[in-house]
Amino acid sequence: MRTRARSYTLAALIALPLAAMLALTGCAGGQDSSAEDGDSAKVTLVVHDSFVDGDEFSQLASAATGYDVEVLTAGDGGQLANKLVLTKGAPIADAFFGVDNTLASRLIENDVALPVPASLLKGDGLLLATELDAESAESGSVPLVPIDRGATCVNIDTAWFAEKGIAEPETLDDLADPAYKDLTVLLDPTASSTGASFMIATIAAFGEDGFVDYWKRLEANGARTVQGWTEAYNTEFTGVSETGTRPIVVSYSTSPAFTVNDDESASNTRALLDTCSQQVEYAGVLKGGENPDGARAVVEYLLSEEFQSGIADNMYMYPVDEDVELPASWAKFAPLPESGQTHDLPATEIQAGLDGWLRTLGDAVGL
Repeated sequence: MRTRARSYTLAALIALPLAAMLALTGCAGGQDSSAEDGDSAKVTLVVHDSFVDGDEFSQLASAATGYDVEVLTAGDGGQLANKLVLTKGAPIADAFFGVDNTLASRLIENDVALPVPASLLKGDGLLLATELDAESAESGSVPLVPIDRGATCVNIDTAWFAEKGIAEPETLDDLADPAYKDLTVLLDPTASSTGASFMIATIAAFGEDGFVDYWKRLEANGARTVQGWTEAYNTEFTGVSETGTRPIVVSYSTSPAFTVNDDESASNTRALLDTCSQQVEYAGVLKGGENPDGARAVVEYLLSEEFQSGIADNMYMYPVDEDVELPASWAKFAPLPESGQTHDLPATEIQAGLDGWLRTLGDAVGL
């Protein structure tokens, strides 16, 4: 059985102490290894900590681009986004990868990234870039480049429900049904971008006036809220943990492909595709970086067939290149929700409302 480890912290983006801001801003020049000596052959890519193996990527990207590519890890996706905003103008790298659609509009609002030609994109990639920033895409350039996609979804332990003789839940409303009392584990949306993605799904489904009441119903039905995905999935969830007590968990649409048996003929978990929120991860060229040409070459490499073909196995997301062949088990165990099936909000609406939603929900249910 294989599992993924992806959970992004948001708390620092809501209220970061001034001292931390100054420390991050002040150290930007010290951490930037992109080209301190003016060497235009060196380029630094800053990523989240669920990225592929950095050394292997450096070798492959260097060979493909002709640049000396270095990889810098900047914590989880929320921490990465935070550092990119706080160090704009004196960035810690030349390019970045790993900010998702929950936080992408903050990079646009703070003018962190240089535009790149929209002609680099095709198919799903161009569509996702247009959804994020239609005005830029229509003008022929995009500040953020979609690299992979997936969905945050409720997952269930199907073996547990079969053993107990209890009908499996299917919808968000089902989770508040007394038949599923004390069975659900959620992620704190103030501490995890995966949790925030699920919160956004509930806002899209129940509205700004109704999502808090929905969370209160979940709480009254015994839902447990923990800080991050690793604790929820690997410790609390019965589908993975032998000591887990909760057969319902917030995870990803791809998670069931990594709880398959040895011959990949069956999985003991299932994603509830009517509970999902779309997730897209972006890359870009950082404004003020030492090597913008090298940065663009690295972003183009992230779109290449060589890199895209390894995304499913290495990062457990769908590549934006729809021509890439996926693992055989994904068609059965990791399907993406159909168009229109997910509970999503426009990026601009997320940007305008996120902090307020988190505060409102936190006050209401004690997060």
